[in-house]
Amino acid sequence: MNKYQIRNKILKIRKSNSKNISLDYESVLRILNNKKMKSKVIGGYYPYNYEVDGMKILKKLEQQKYIISLPKIKKNYQMDFFEWSIKDPLKINKYGIPEPISNKVRYPDILFVPLVAFDKYLNRIGYGGGFYDRYISKIRKKKKCFIDWIGLLISKSE
Repeated sequence: MNKYQIRNKILKIRKSNSKNISLDYESVLRILNNKKMKSKVIGGYYPYNYEVDGMKILKKLEQQKYIISLPKIKKNYQMDFFEWSIKDPLKINKYGIPEPISNKVRYPDILFVPLVAFDKYLNRIGYGGGFYDRYISKIRKKKKCFIDWIGLLISKSE
């Protein structure tokens, strides 16, 4: 199977299994507490197309004084992350994805990344647009420290 076939197969499975999925906030917080971050900036995303909904975790992290940022798609298939609060409105971009209205760029220390699947080497398989790959490459050049990312994925227990 090629990436396109894998992506389509997993997206169909995800659509049928996406109800009543919850993330373990305590596990995420434990991961974050183990990181020695100079600042507490989290790059999140607004769930789209049956993605894992991390909004409850972002709300709890904001209550713990983390700064939350969400992506905005820019020209040339680039994106940046902009400060956002759970109380702030969002606008819908041309892809139908909610984005923050803020113009305050925030470079995350930790990035929650939506993914479709991953391979046996734990390489992320996304939607195929390369937005997050380009962003992670760009941010690693801008930030003096290494950016970590956490993939949020629906898994099925058997």
